[in-house]
Amino acid sequence: MAGNTERVFVALGANIGEPQRQVEAGFDALAALAGTRLVQRSSLYRSAPVGYLDQPDFINAVAAIDTSLAPRALLDALLEIERLHGRVRDFANAPRTLDLDIVLYGGRLIQEPGLTVPHARMAERAFVMLPLAEIAPDVQVPGLGLVRELAARLGSGGLQRVGA
Repeated sequence: MAGNTERVFVALGANIGEPQRQVEAGFDALAALAGTRLVQRSSLYRSAPVGYLDQPDFINAVAAIDTSLAPRALLDALLEIERLHGRVRDFANAPRTLDLDIVLYGGRLIQEPGLTVPHARMAERAFVMLPLAEIAPDVQVPGLGLVRELAARLGSGGLQRVGA
């Protein structure tokens, strides 16, 4: 890969259709992004829905990528991947075929319309923090602390590992 790259962590989730297959396809789509290399991926985890509860459980994971894409360009690419996988945004916390969120972009703090990094609620969500702690326990979350410490405070959060 040419140019400067940043280590970025992307949370993946799905709960309708074939969630495990869709999260796997999400990993593949991340690996195929221009200027991007999939460095590491967590196990898959099953989690109960948050917010809107009348929906199936989710399959969640986290990917580490090295990318030369700027934050906004990466966000646009992730939204396009979601669209190509049938994501429809009916309402907040709605069921989804594939959800891709930038949770960390290097050590940057980003506050822009539609893009907040670190992800606003990541430290409260076991379905983000446990997979992240699996692959990057010593990463610093700007303003919050080490991933492994933040994950330890949450406990299992009812997560169940379902695959590699």
